Amino acid sequence: MSSAKIQSTHRERLAYVYVRQSTPWQVIEHRESTERQYNLQERARDLGWPASLIDVIDEDQGRTGSTAAHRSGFQRLVTEVGLGKVGIVLMLEASRLARNNSDWYRLIEICGLAGTLIADESAVYNPREPNDRLLLGVKGTLSEAEVFTLRTRLYEGRWNGTKLAKGCYSSRYPQASCAVRMGVGKWIRMRKFEND
Repeated sequence: MSSAKIQSTHRERLAYVYVRQSTPWQVIEHRESTERQYNLQERARDLGWPASLIDVIDEDQGRTGSTAAHRSGFQRLVTEVGLGKVGIVLMLEASRLARNNSDWYRLIEICGLAGTLIADESAVYNPREPNDRLLLGVKGTLSEAEVFTLRTRLYEGRWNGTKLAKGCYSSRYPQASCAVRMGVGKWIRMRKFEND
């Protein structure tokens, strides 16, 4: 399998496979996803890279993609791309590389400047081509929106319909009393909460 976008100058440089799961629990429980990500090495070979030029970056396993600050693997990837050492970056999906647009667009920009391709399981993208850059931008935006949607669902699930929203909250902690605001300047004292 090959792509017309891949030139000999790309194959002379490294192919980086980026592997990441967001939490330690996902690393343990979602082994199939991790395996699919490691299998991108085979995709790199199919695209024409020799095994000696394929490198896996997996030190960000168990770390969130919401920021690059604590992801040494992502930082190394961006540095190596910027130095012109990387011909292609392979990922399972945009969310593996970054869950926020600033990190994602920074990587796309650096890849474009360095002439580095980006690939997933189904396509190869050249950030120097406007249509590919647009598709990569949409993928990054969808990844960030997905995080926002999940976070909102978790938050709403925690608060809507709960005892706290209904004013009947109890916890495992010692009994206490509290005051509840019932409009502007009006507070009522609630009874002590009973443990469930």
